[in-house]
Amino acid sequence: MDANSEENLPHGKMKALMELFLVSTKLGLTSFGGPIAHLGYFHNEYIRKRRWMDERSYADLVALCQFLPGPASSQVGIGIGMIRAGLLGGLIAWLGFTLPSVIALIWFAFLLQGFDIGNAGWIHGLKIVAVAIVAQAILGMGQKLAPDKKRATLAIAVASVSLMWQTAFSQVLLIAAAGLIGLWVYRRTTVQEAPGIPVPVNRTFAVLCLIVFFGLLAALPLLSQAFANGWLSLFDSFYRSGALVFGGGHVVLPLLEREVVPAGWVGKEDFLAGYGAAQAVPGPLFTFAAYLGAMAKGVPGAIVATIAVFLPAFLLIAGALPFWNSLRKSPRVQGALIGINAAVVGILLAALYDPLWTTAIVAPADFALASILFVMLVFWKSPPWIVVIAGIAGGMLLV
Repeated sequence: MDANSEENLPHGKMKALMELFLVSTKLGLTSFGGPIAHLGYFHNEYIRKRRWMDERSYADLVALCQFLPGPASSQVGIGIGMIRAGLLGGLIAWLGFTLPSVIALIWFAFLLQGFDIGNAGWIHGLKIVAVAIVAQAILGMGQKLAPDKKRATLAIAVASVSLMWQTAFSQVLLIAAAGLIGLWVYRRTTVQEAPGIPVPVNRTFAVLCLIVFFGLLAALPLLSQAFANGWLSLFDSFYRSGALVFGGGHVVLPLLEREVVPAGWVGKEDFLAGYGAAQAVPGPLFTFAAYLGAMAKGVPGAIVATIAVFLPAFLLIAGALPFWNSLRKSPRVQGALIGINAAVVGILLAALYDPLWTTAIVAPADFALASILFVMLVFWKSPPWIVVIAGIAGGMLLV
């Protein structure tokens, strides 16, 4: 490397971080519809538009994050940020995607306590937008990840079982089973070598992250009981909730209710009002923690709760990525990933029906609006924010 290259490197890194922050903030402002819809937004922004990662690598990253506890969509965003610009890139990607909804929910905590907003027309419109977004994601990912008879059958089977067997661990078990099926079915198949994903995180640091994850999970409850400190108890409650969630962001809600309502930090009515607010804002559902923290201890409480609930996700993805990058180059692992990637399509398909379709499409007019939004996305190539605005306007007209 010459002197000029060395001088330009910091500038290039700063430029990459700034671009990452702007793109992730745009996603944080426009990604409505929950974690499954977020994967569609990420695919459109990071993969289709900017080509920061190939389709195969993105699907593998999604499969990894489905295995890990925590908010899968946030972990995918953190992982893309790390691959793009290192550990700081992961932090920047998380901050941009998360901050808009954190600010909105803190605002809700102070201004919308006790109001019932669950039946607002604009919220109904956003749910219909989510249906169109996920349908577009299934169409695009299905064509690439389940294009033949075997993989399409596996995807449909996973979708069917997922709908009939809905537990916190069913999604992880279905993905694992699909991986074993892929390993068996494609054991004699020559699989195209997986493109390398540069992960600027060394394995020593990755192991340290995993040690910290399990160490905090074991030590925080003991420290909370030993010192009886309100702030430590708050951090412990939200950290454990973020570390023990499998199956998506919605599963964290009953865990958080058991932590904050009996403790007297938030009343049940205020908890339900915050849940409605969390459905209305873009970004990850885990930012519901910001609302609860603000209710319990003001803005400082919101900051502590948000950091605590997302910290396990950051530690796990930083600890897993370097090892995953090596494993996915193994021919046997590649066979398993073929099955896992088909299962991801099936899980998306199941989520399109329940909870998205069952809660959003309740009348013929809802189906008509969803169809229009889908056509805008797929055929008109309209920007997502235009589709969001159209969905809000349509929802307000329908309700």
